[in-house]
Amino acid sequence: MSSENDPYLAASAAARVLAKETGVVHHDVLIVLGSGWTPAADEFGAPTAEITVTNLPGFSAPAVAGHAGKLRSVRVGSLNVLLQLGRTHFYEKNDAQAVVHAVRTAIASGVKAVILTNAAGSLHSEWIPGTPVLIKDQINLTGGTPLVGARFVDVTEIYSKRLRDLARTIKPDLPEGVYTAFHGPQYETPAEIRMVKAIGGDLVGMSTALEAISAREGNAEVLGISLVTNLAAGMTGEKLNHEDVLAAGRQAASTMGKLLVEVVSKL
Repeated sequence: MSSENDPYLAASAAARVLAKETGVVHHDVLIVLGSGWTPAADEFGAPTAEITVTNLPGFSAPAVAGHAGKLRSVRVGSLNVLLQLGRTHFYEKNDAQAVVHAVRTAIASGVKAVILTNAAGSLHSEWIPGTPVLIKDQINLTGGTPLVGARFVDVTEIYSKRLRDLARTIKPDLPEGVYTAFHGPQYETPAEIRMVKAIGGDLVGMSTALEAISAREGNAEVLGISLVTNLAAGMTGEKLNHEDVLAAGRQAASTMGKLLVEVVSKL
């Protein structure tokens, strides 16, 4: 089967080009930066390499504001860290393989730990915009999966307790919750938010869930961190818009970047 038809072969091909373009044969950690999080990458210092994702096979440019479409290779201690500045969302192409191609490529390049970040709506009024929340579990309401064929992946602990505990050694007051992923791109209705609350969700967004499944398929540990950018639909009576999401991300970027650097330095 050609790499065009096999997403795993395609990821391996992209990993080979990544190594050539960055000069780094083996990466250890992937950090995916969500909407508005791109400035957090600057907290990692000068990159050893930065490439446009479209230079790699199988990658397409992000179509959403706040997603830069770059990959940076940086050094943190003894670790080679790959920063993904912008992701592909399921609603852009309705293609789960496109969504997780970067995760698969990173794992093919040697990554054993994946840190997924996102902008999220909160179902808890005390989690105000700017609050970082650890993801302890997820509910996938996207209607998709990145798994191909009869691949039965255990997702009992999809988000690593070890990594969550490690993050709390840095910031002990970090709350944690269940992230609920919708297909999007429309925001959730108040009725859908009531449904999420009834089934145990604490956060809502349009990303992350498929990437987490793919990372676990590749035996990588996963740490998920949501940045609350708004209270969920129907909680305040205010309308939701993407500009507010980006603004909240920019305001918290430096703080979140410092947290990520400290987490990686303890891996």
